[in-house]
Amino acid sequence: MAIIYLYHPMRYLRLLLLPFSLIYGLVVVIRNWLYDAGLFKSRSFGIPVISIGNLEVGGAGKSPMTEHIVRLLRDDAKLATLSRGYGRQTKGFIEASASSTAAEIGDEPSQFKQKFPDITVAVCEDRVAGIERLKANHEVVIMDDAFQHRAVKPGLSILLFDYRNLQLPQLVLPAGNLREPFSGRWRTDVMVVTKCPETITEADMTRCYHKLTSLSTQPLFFSAISYQPLRTLYGEQTDIAIDRDTTIFLLTGIANPAPLVKYLEELGPSVIHHKYPDHHPFTTKNILKLADDFKACKAEKKIIITTEKDAQRLGVQHLQTILNGLPVLVQPIGIKLLNNAQVAFDQLITTYVREHIQHH
Repeated sequence: MAIIYLYHPMRYLRLLLLPFSLIYGLVVVIRNWLYDAGLFKSRSFGIPVISIGNLEVGGAGKSPMTEHIVRLLRDDAKLATLSRGYGRQTKGFIEASASSTAAEIGDEPSQFKQKFPDITVAVCEDRVAGIERLKANHEVVIMDDAFQHRAVKPGLSILLFDYRNLQLPQLVLPAGNLREPFSGRWRTDVMVVTKCPETITEADMTRCYHKLTSLSTQPLFFSAISYQPLRTLYGEQTDIAIDRDTTIFLLTGIANPAPLVKYLEELGPSVIHHKYPDHHPFTTKNILKLADDFKACKAEKKIIITTEKDAQRLGVQHLQTILNGLPVLVQPIGIKLLNNAQVAFDQLITTYVREHIQHH
């Protein structure tokens, strides 16, 4: 895999940016050292704060992990999720309501609020200010995509690594995809290798283990994507089945759609992929092209599928009008801990929360 990385034309061109990566990496190392030395302040709070993050730009499965922890804790503690609200058109602290849109709070927080209307979903660029606003009325705050937000010192940090990308050279931006040097992983409490093939071998896991934790005592878990039954844009269940006669028009604006494409293709259908960058704000032109291509397709059995995150950006009226009457379905995903590690992982989270709440 590393050889493919080096000799893919675009990857090869990015290696020309290595001098800039050295400068960027040095700046990040100095910043982290200033926090570690106490010269920059890292704030702790009197309630359990769980940080979920990754070293890479793009998706390592933070949203499914956040949702897993919400499901695990919501019956026993008053929860809030806190995100930056990437891609929103607003600023400052906002607590989501049932009517909040992706433009107001970002697509991932919008997704959390739709799926968990009973918990508090908040966004704030300044996570310290956000937790200050939440701590009086909540027992646990789950911070989504916050590993590089050093101003907050979480009580439990979970760092995610995409299995496929872990096999590649670990270079910082702009030559690579890391937001900070690979050594930054030592700051975390728990590591999870995500999006693993369910058939992952002992040798593959050992290789990941040596790459990640050869010098540390952090627990390491492996997880796979769990694809769940299709739903409508409004979250309702559907009994539509995909088979070899189905033509799927797939609409994505996520960092890494490859696992979803692979999953759908393995079900047998033809997949026509309308692919856009991560967090892409879908335009009328984008959705008209999708609708026109769909209507022009001669297949008898055809559907449109999008991701949960992308569905949040389709909720605006002018896009809904274009899609009205078309069979648009959403592919929900979850996570599945491999090696029968679900109980151990969940226990690690619940024990931290329980002990911290009791302590305070």
